[in-house]
Parts: sequence; C-alpha cells; structure tokens
Amino acid sequence: MTSKTGLLLIDVQKAFDDPKWGSRNNPFAEENIGHLLSVWRAKGLPVVHIRHLSRNRGSLFHPDADSCDFKEEARPLAEEPVIEKYVNSAFIGTDLEERLRERGIQSLVIAGLTTDHCVSTTTRMARNLGFDPQLLSDATATFDRVDLDGNRIPAAEVHRIHLASLHGEFTQVTNIRNLIAHL
Repeated sequence: MTSKTGLLLIDVQKAFDDPKWGSRNNPFAEENIGHLLSVWRAKGLPVVHIRHLSRNRGSLFHPDADSCDFKEEARPLAEEPVIEKYVNSAFIGTDLEERLRERGIQSLVIAGLTTDHCVSTTTRMARNLGFDPQLLSDATATFDRVDLDGNRIPAAEVHRIHLASLHGEFTQVTNIRNLIAHL
C-alpha cells in the first residue's frame, strides 16, 4: 500500500448498536476495524471517515442523537477528514471524490456498516468513478433482512451474497489478515 491508497470507514456509528436492527453477522467487525485503523495510522496512510446523518429528529442518525456518534473503535483523529452524507453513497452530495483526487488517492480499502446498504453503494460508485476499491469481508457487517414473502434472511447470508455480487465486478473482496500482510 502507498499514500495513494486511502482507508474509507463507512458509518461505524453507535446507531447500529440499537436492538431495533435485529440480529447481525460478524460481531468482531468493529474490533477488526479498530485493529486495521491502528495499523493504517502507524504507517501514516490516509484515512477518511464517513458519517451517515438524517434530517429526521427521531432518527438514530440525527446529528443531535448520541447514537449518531462514531463508535470508539473508529473515532476520527482531529486531522482525519469526516465526510457527512444523507444518502447511501458517500459520493453523492459530498466532496469525497474531490478530496480523494486532491490527495492523489487512486485505491480505496473499504470497511464499515452495513454491507448491503452504504458499503455496497459506496463501493459500486467508487469503481464507477475510476477508483480501485478493496472491500474487507471481516470488517463489514449487516443485519437479518426480510424478503417480499416475509421470510427472514440471516445476516450471514445477506453479507455473503452481497460480497459475492461485488467481488470481481466492483471490487476485490479480501480480509484484514491478507491486507495487512501486503502493507
């Protein structure tokens, strides 16, 4: 990895600790993110934090809600940029693309929450905009979903299917161990 590779941490926020989301996979995702972030910072590589916001006062993601804060494992340092977004893609309605290009960042390592929503959307857009993304399977997670017939789809299956649909077409899916081995 070089300074042309940025770590993009998506929506690692306390809101996802709320029980309303239900069951989730990969309970060690935040621990893995924290470990990767420590290694990344020690190497002096660029980090960008993405924070999801809602204009709805009752939302867990409203800026006034404590749950909108970053989780401890991914708390930004003062010098690390924070991009705030109101939609699933970190590129829409933000200056993320411009910031990355200004810093000469061409490749992205992506981690965060949730695999099938903001992580997937941002990863797809990154590739479409010409960036070279890598997605970390063990530093992402999601929740159970319900299909149109009311059947519960376990989070692990949702996660696996979304990683499979992204791999090769929009990103290279890897894990933290393999990524750190190549740092």
